[in-house]
Amino acid sequence: MVSLAIGIAIAGYFIGHGLRNINNPDAKNFMESLEEDDEHELIKEKEVHHFIGISKEDAKSLIQEHSDIPHIKINGNVYYPKLSCANGC
Repeated sequence: MVSLAIGIAIAGYFIGHGLRNINNPDAKNFMESLEEDDEHELIKEKEVHHFIGISKEDAKSLIQEHSDIPHIKINGNVYYPKLSCANGC
């Protein structure tokens, strides 16, 4: 019974979201809006290698060789924007 209620609620959300944009065919769909939210996420320096799929040593070398990669320091921790790493740190 609970799963049926959850299913109806989710369906209502998607139908409502679709109706809201019926007169605006250029509006972003639900998945595009989720991807847009990722653009503002930050990646810790020690996690960059996971995100771009290389070894820790290679990521450390990449970061040292390309010090112009956009980053921010907060409380001594270095963070990189997720978007810039997606485009190849």
